[in-house]
Amino acid sequence: MTQFNILDDIDFEGKRVLVRVDLNVPVSQDEAGHVKVTDITRMQRIIPTINEISDAGGKVILLAHFGRPKGRIVPEMSLAPILSTLSKVIEKPIAFGTDCIGPMAEAAVDTMQNGDILLLENTRFHAGEEANDDGFSASLAANGDIFVSDAFSASHRAHASTVGLASRLSAFAGRTMQKELEALEAGLGNPEHPLVAVVGGAKVSTKLDLLKNLVLKVDALVIGGGMANTFLAAQGYDVGQSLCEHDLADTVMEILDISKEAGCAIILPDDCVIAREFAANVSFEIVKVDEVPSDAMILDAGPDTVHKIRGWFSKSRTLIWNGPLGAFEITPFDRATVDAAQFAAAQTKAGKLVSVAGGGDTVSALNHAGVADDFTYISTAGGAFLEWMEGKELPGVAVLQKSGS
Repeated sequence: MTQFNILDDIDFEGKRVLVRVDLNVPVSQDEAGHVKVTDITRMQRIIPTINEISDAGGKVILLAHFGRPKGRIVPEMSLAPILSTLSKVIEKPIAFGTDCIGPMAEAAVDTMQNGDILLLENTRFHAGEEANDDGFSASLAANGDIFVSDAFSASHRAHASTVGLASRLSAFAGRTMQKELEALEAGLGNPEHPLVAVVGGAKVSTKLDLLKNLVLKVDALVIGGGMANTFLAAQGYDVGQSLCEHDLADTVMEILDISKEAGCAIILPDDCVIAREFAANVSFEIVKVDEVPSDAMILDAGPDTVHKIRGWFSKSRTLIWNGPLGAFEITPFDRATVDAAQFAAAQTKAGKLVSVAGGGDTVSALNHAGVADDFTYISTAGGAFLEWMEGKELPGVAVLQKSGS
C-alpha cells in the first residue's frame, strides 16, 4: 500500500501553513449582482483540515482557484464573493488577501495571529500557476513554512499550487485528501474481491481508457446509460433511435475480447425501458433488448437488469461507481439508477460492501436516490476521479508520497 505524508504529529503552532483547497464551487447571481454559492459540499469537506491546523495554533493560508481566467485578472472570477459563505461554513472569521503572491499577499500574511485563517486570491490569475512555473512556486512558498494539499479534485493537474509547492516546502495530505486516498486505495489500489464496477454515461468514446483499465482489474463491469446502447449495437442488437456510437463497434469488440481474457464479466442490459420521446412522464414500455422497435429510444435499464446488477452487488465485497444507468434526470428513467444505488447503500450500511463513487453525474444521481451519505465514500472530484479510475498517476498525489513507498 502506498504511504503518504499526513498531518499526524506535526507541530503547527506559529507556522504559516499553505493549504491548497478546492473552492471552485457552483454559484448563481441575482439581478442585483449578488453571488450565491449553490452547493457548499466542497467547503464542508475542508473543515477538518482547517480546524485542526487553526486549533493547533497554525496560521491557515488558503490557496484556491475559481473558474478559468487563463492567467489574467478576471473580476468575475475573484474568490472574494464566496468569502462570507466560506466563513459561515467554517464558523470562523476568514480574512482575504487581494493577491496570492507579492506585497499584497505578504502584508496579509504578516498581520496573522496564531490560529487565524486567510484566503488568498485566485491562483489562476497568474499564468505561472497552470504552467507550474518555478518562479511562481517560489513566490507562493515565500508566504509559508508547510504545504498541505487538501484538493484531490485538482491533483490531476501539475500546477504550481498542487505540485510546484511540494518542491519548495514539506508537503502533506490534508484530512480530506487523506480520506479520499484511503477510499481509493480500498476501491482499486488494494480492494477486497469480488470487485464490481458500474460505468455509465452517454458515450463510450469519453471513457475508453477507463474501460480498458477496469476490465483488467475488476471481476465484473456493469455498463449503463448510452454506453450500454453502443455495446449492444456492436453485438448486433437494433437499438432504434437510441443514443449510440455505431462507429465504435470495433473498439467495443476489442474491449469485450480483453475482458474475456482477463476473466472480467461484462454486465449489459437484458431488458430496457423505451419511449418514443425523451420527456418527463411520457408513455413508456419495458422490453427485452432484442425487441426494441426501430422508432423507439432506450432510456433506462429494465427491472430484470437491475435484479442482475443487485445479484452482483450481493456477492461482491467492493464497488466502484461512475455514471448513471439511465437518463436519471427525468422520471421515469431514473428507476434503474435509484434501485441499484439504494441496494448498494443498504449493502454498505450492513457492512457487506465497500462502496466508492465519484464523478459529477454520479454525485447528482446518488443524491437523487437519497443515498449519498450511505456509500463508504463519494468523491466530489470529476477529472481527477476519472483519471484515477483510468490507472493514471496523479501528479498532485505523487508529490505527497513518503519516500521509499
